[in-house]
Formats: sequence, structure tokens, C-alpha cells
Amino acid sequence: MGREQWKKVLVGSAGNMVEWFDWFVYASFATYFAGAFFPDGNPTAQLMNTAGIFAVGFFMRPVGGWLLGRVGDRKGRKAALTLTVTLMSASAVLIAIAPTYAVAGYGGAAVLLVARLLQGLSVGGEYAASATYLTEASDPKRRGFASSFQYVSMTAGQIVGLGLLIILQRTLSDDALHGWGWRIPFIVGALGAAVIFYLRRNMLETEVYEESADDGPVTGDDKGSMKALWAHRREAFLVIALTMGGTVAYYTYTTYLTKYLSNSAGLSKQTATLVSFCALIVFACLQPLAGALSDRIGRRPLLITFAVGSTFLTVPIMTLLQHAGSFWPALGLSLLALVIVTGYTSINACVKAELFPTGIRALGVALPYAIANALFGGTAEYVALWFKDGGMESGFYWYVAGCAAVSLIVYLSMRETRDIDLNRVKSQEAATMEPAV
Repeated sequence: MGREQWKKVLVGSAGNMVEWFDWFVYASFATYFAGAFFPDGNPTAQLMNTAGIFAVGFFMRPVGGWLLGRVGDRKGRKAALTLTVTLMSASAVLIAIAPTYAVAGYGGAAVLLVARLLQGLSVGGEYAASATYLTEASDPKRRGFASSFQYVSMTAGQIVGLGLLIILQRTLSDDALHGWGWRIPFIVGALGAAVIFYLRRNMLETEVYEESADDGPVTGDDKGSMKALWAHRREAFLVIALTMGGTVAYYTYTTYLTKYLSNSAGLSKQTATLVSFCALIVFACLQPLAGALSDRIGRRPLLITFAVGSTFLTVPIMTLLQHAGSFWPALGLSLLALVIVTGYTSINACVKAELFPTGIRALGVALPYAIANALFGGTAEYVALWFKDGGMESGFYWYVAGCAAVSLIVYLSMRETRDIDLNRVKSQEAATMEPAV
């Protein structure tokens, strides 16, 4: 890729990292602030309350996907990316200053809820805007490689969050972390978002968007409209179906993993955090390698590999993790799971962007992806805790495997998207539920 293309990828990725840092630190620090916003009682019940608010943020993502996807298609990718980081900064500030249950009763939980709603709006548009931007900004022959940096930056945001958690665990007492230390990452996130706002105000628009003509498949007022999306409803439903298994597996082995190792496997919070931190570093490094591989062999082989592995190995991996007992076995099993998930995460952004023409690409990726995440990704942690609270924790393992099996059927029946020209994607001609050729 040329210098300008690298600049676009790096600026887009840096903003994505801060966005997802703010999104994920909520889950990473939930074990410390869960008791601050709800009455004393069962720790699992407190975590379920915070997980419920975490899930509510996902249900705002379809709204954010519709609103910001429309902005991205009508006003440009740059405009949408700037707006998303503004919303995320506001939400981080709200969480940082939210009053506790002891001070304001459930008022603090209400502030937390509003903040998560804003985060849901922001991330609902961020994923599609960044996926579209990175895919359009790259060399056509290296779209898989370039778009893989979306999950590099997403994972980097989580790594920074976990790294900050490790530092705080080693510099503050447990009481201090539960009392006020959990506010620090949200302050850091708000400051980081302010820096990214400046960078995004000066970023370059993609040439694909600037050169999109009014004689394409989507023109004029139809750009970013639900009418245009309905014309591409087969692709939209395809996005939901191919996202289902991937998002459940991803959130299981990233946001939920630390709590699972601590609450179910019996590892200390510090050890569980370190396992997740180390596993995610390796995971981030794998993304560009897998993305580059997809540019050579296609997207479908990687997606199918992920789905087969997740369908048949989730139950044994999760069962063994529950009895890991120490750092190294837990790390090895976590890495195995994340290597499997890489088949989805490394290329899902470009696969979805490759399905739609320019005038509907941002909305076409944003809304169906956000719906899938609201239904499956955002509820994964809550479903896991629900099974645990009901004494049927292994049921969650089968749930994850089942979601992957559904996506496997989709991957086996969809067309390859690697060689599609982004400027010439026609309605329902890209990668639909038709036999592979």
C-alpha cells in the first residue's frame, strides 16, 4: 500500500482503538464497580446487573448503526467517524463522574445506563464507519490485510484497558480499586477520545467515496436510506447470519473470559487478567497475517475454518478452561480459542463492506451488524451468567457452539467476495446466499 493509504489506515485504526478501549473497559472493570451501583448481596447478581446494562448498550447499536450509517453514506466516512468519537467521549465522562449507590441510590445506575446508551450509539456507527473506511482506503488486492487492522485496533484498545487494569491492581489496594480506582480508565478514555477527535477532523476521505458517481446503483436521496437498504435486503440478512457465530465467540473469549477464569475456573483476578492480556497480544498480531492470507486464498476458507473449529471445539475448550487451575494451561487454551476466532475477526469487516455498493455501504454494514450484535454479542455475557446462576454453566458452551454452527451453514453457501470491485458492486450481485463458485 502507498503512503497515503497507510496514513488513512493508521488514523482510522487509532480512533477505533480509543473507541473500543472505552467500550471494553466497562466489562474489564465491572468486577470492581458492580458493587458501587447496586445494593450489597450476591456478587453474581451484581455482575448480572452490570452485564444487563452492558447488554442494553448493544441494543442501542442498531439505532447508532442506522443514524451514523446514514451520516456515513450521505456526508462521508470522515463525518461519521468524527461524530462517533464525540459520543464516546461524552459517555466516558459520564461513567467517570457517576455517583455510587451509597450517594444517590439507583441514580448512579441511571447515569451508568445513559452512558452505555451513548456508547451503544457511538459503537453502532463506529464499526461500520471504520470497516467501510479501512476497506475503501486500501489497495484492492490487500483489502483483507488492511481491514484486519480494525480488529487489531479493537483488540489493542482492550489490551490497553487490561494493561491499565494490571497496573492499577499492582499499585492500588483492592479497597481503593473498588472505591474509586475503577474511575481512572474512563477518565483516560475521555482524554484519548478528545485527541482522536482532533485527528479525525483532519483525516482524508476515501477516494472510493469521493469518486462515487450519481449513476451508480444507489443515487441522490437514496444514499444511506432504508429504501436502498431494503433493495439490498439479501445482503443485509447475510450480514446478520454470518455475524451471529463470530460475535458470540468473540465476546466469549474476550470480554467474558476474564470473569469466567475468575468466577468459574477459580483463578485470582490478577491471574485471570494477565491471561487475557497475554492472549490478546498474540490475537492482535494474528489479525494482519490472517487478513493477508485471505487476500491470497479468499475469505470463505478462513470463515469456514473458524466456524468448524468453534462448532466442534467450544465445548471441550470451555470445559478444560474451567479446570485449568493455573496461568499456563489457561493461557494455552485461551490462545487456541482465539486462533480459531481469528478466522472470523480478521476479515469480517471487509467481507461485509464488499457486499454493498458505495451509496449504501456504511448503512448496509452498520444496521444488520448492530442487530446481530444486539441479539447475540451483547447478550453473550448475560447468557453465560444466567446459565451459571441457574447451575447449568455448561449449557452456555453448547449455545456458543450452536451459534457457530448456524454461521457455518451460511459460510458454506455464500459466494467469495475477495475480487469484487467496490466501485461496481450491484444490487444483490455481490455475495449472496447462493452456491459458491
